[in-house]
Amino acid sequence: MFAGVRQRMVQEQLAGDPERPIRNSAVLAAMTRVPRHEFVPASQHAEAYMAWPLPIGFGQTISQPYIVALMTEELDPQPTDRVLEIGTGSGYQAAVLSGLVAAVFTVEIVEPLARDAAARLGRLGCRNVQVRAGDGHEGWPEAAPFDAIIVTCAPESVPPQLLAQLRDGGRLIIPVGPLGDQELRLLEQRPGRPGQRAVLPVRFVPMTRGAGRSAVPATFNL
Repeated sequence: MFAGVRQRMVQEQLAGDPERPIRNSAVLAAMTRVPRHEFVPASQHAEAYMAWPLPIGFGQTISQPYIVALMTEELDPQPTDRVLEIGTGSGYQAAVLSGLVAAVFTVEIVEPLARDAAARLGRLGCRNVQVRAGDGHEGWPEAAPFDAIIVTCAPESVPPQLLAQLRDGGRLIIPVGPLGDQELRLLEQRPGRPGQRAVLPVRFVPMTRGAGRSAVPATFNL
C-alpha cells in the first residue's frame, strides 16, 4: 500500500534534494526498503512519508526522512560495522541501519519507547539490533568499541563517554547545542584529539538524563 509513496519520498525528498542530494545507493535502498509508517502512530500513517518530523509520544519525535538519510550517509556505514545509536525513539533509524551494518546497539532513555521499539524491530525482522532502556550519555560500554556512533538527540556538548567507546578511526555523528542553536557535527576518532566538521544547522529534541529511565539499564530481546 505504501510502496509507491515511499519510492517517491526517496526520489523526491532524498535523491532529488536540490541543495544536498543523498547519493549513497545503499542508504537510498535502505530508505526505500524500511516501512516508515510502521514507526509512527496509526493516526500519523497518512503523513509518514512527508518531509517533516512527527510526534511519537513522551515528547519525542521521529526525524524527517531527509535528516535520517543524511545522518546515515555521513556516518558512511560499512557491512562489517558495529554501530551504537543513542535515542532509539520508535526504532526507525535503527531499522535503516540494520540492513547496512553487522550489528546495531541502540539506547533509549524512555523505557516504554524502548520496549515498543524492540517489539517493532523484532516483528519487522531486524534481528541484528539490540535495544536498551538507559541513559544515552553512558553509551553501551560492555559492547564497545564501536565502528560508528549516531546520536539522534542533542546534548549541549559531546559526551566524553561516547568518544571513549569509539574505536580509532571510528565516526560519530551528533547534533550539539541548546534548543534553537544546534549544529550537526561529524567527528572522527584520532589519536590525541578527534577531528570534526560541521554538517548543517539542525533542530533535535534535547538529550536528557534521569526521568523515564530505570536505575539499571534494561535490555530487550527482539
